[in-house]
Amino acid sequence: MAPAPPSKNSSSNLKADYTSPNSCKTFTHALPSAVVGSTKEKTAYLSALRTSVVRLQEEVNEFLTTKMEEDKSLAASAGVKADDKAEEDNYGEETVEDEG
Repeated sequence: MAPAPPSKNSSSNLKADYTSPNSCKTFTHALPSAVVGSTKEKTAYLSALRTSVVRLQEEVNEFLTTKMEEDKSLAASAGVKADDKAEEDNYGEETVEDEG
């Protein structure tokens, strides 16, 4: 889930793929053109990259939360009690720490 290395005047995407036995989903965020130049330009690019990473992670977390809720609902309708801890382990829940 890493963007292509920046090269002069190229654009790239930040991408994450989710695959399970029942579904697949791709999350993509366009990144601005990378410019090999001044420190100010590099800083702007890295700032945009960080913002895209945080947005991508938020989207993935939202998606996984929805999937967990769907699984809970299906389990409840089948009369099975869901184990939250096991589900979190299964979905690999992560948290984002904001440095700002």
